[in-house]
Amino acid sequence: MKPSERQVVIFGGAGFIGCNVAQSYLSEGRSVLVFDNLSRPGVEKNLRWLQEQHGDRLQVELGDVQDAKAVRRALRHASEAFHFAAQVAVTTSLEDPVHDFQVNALGTLNVLEGLRAMETPASLVFTSTNKVYGGLRGHRFAAEARRYQPVDPATRAEGISEQCPLDFESPYGCSKGTADQYVLDYARSYGLRTAVFRMSCIYGPRQFGTEDQGWVAHFLIRTLKRQPITLYGDGMQVRDILFVEDLVRAFRLAQARMDQVSGEAFNIGGGPSRTVSLLELLELIEELIGHRPEVSFEGWRTGDQRYYVSDTRKFQAATGWAPRVGVREGVARLLHWLEDMLGEAAQRQPATRQEPVETHAG
Repeated sequence: MKPSERQVVIFGGAGFIGCNVAQSYLSEGRSVLVFDNLSRPGVEKNLRWLQEQHGDRLQVELGDVQDAKAVRRALRHASEAFHFAAQVAVTTSLEDPVHDFQVNALGTLNVLEGLRAMETPASLVFTSTNKVYGGLRGHRFAAEARRYQPVDPATRAEGISEQCPLDFESPYGCSKGTADQYVLDYARSYGLRTAVFRMSCIYGPRQFGTEDQGWVAHFLIRTLKRQPITLYGDGMQVRDILFVEDLVRAFRLAQARMDQVSGEAFNIGGGPSRTVSLLELLELIEELIGHRPEVSFEGWRTGDQRYYVSDTRKFQAATGWAPRVGVREGVARLLHWLEDMLGEAAQRQPATRQEPVETHAG
């Protein structure tokens, strides 16, 4: 990197979303710094993929957002910053709420303080979560066929807007909600240029889905390997799913129009036209692959919303953004990437009787 060149800095840049954002900037010849502790399984593959393609334009710093000095050092040449580094699982937050707080809340505060210390602070896009809305107070849902639907026709047509009351539920919801509010307040109190995205379900290539996050990829991986899945609840939970390249476009638009969107929170996902229940996704997977996994059911878990679909009209009005990739196309594209990654051996693997895994919609 030239001494005068400003960087794009991505905290959590080796993860699924982070590496796709990095790829977008690097492909344009921009200098990118990826800051990551590589704690999530599989992300080292994403980092190698970026390094093989882009060489010296990619700078890597191994570190943790809990380390304020390391965060400040990573930001020293930043013009644009993205903060994706997080503890991402409700289940893990229930087991170790202190660690969850330290990563999500304190880690975000370290990023904000690092920005505030800059002579010319970089603009920041932060990923929050739909869990800040908790059980969606004031909304009622009814079971219809293989999915839940809002009773209110307007909510059914448009989704959940940013006017929904905040109602942090689970330690994860509390830590991410705390970070969400800090990011917004640092725009108000200190004049930082920051925007918050309250995320629904994102999926696409470079996603190594697990039982606690990345459930679309996780369903596909388990099906390709002929391994069983446990659904928590009845499987009729509904989410809007957004293909990662559509999300990257949204992030780039937010950075480009930060003067207009700074200090605002936006619900982001596929919206009402890109929804799927867990049961419906299994049916689509069966159509695409030719078989479906063995499925069993357990009770509902803390923080699992029966329905969450993003009303994205606020961000669309601010930037003109709209998703382009539909559910069937996106799931098929992710499937093809996973088949290439896993290889034909995994696809031919005979059915196994492994312990079922926990799965819930994020």
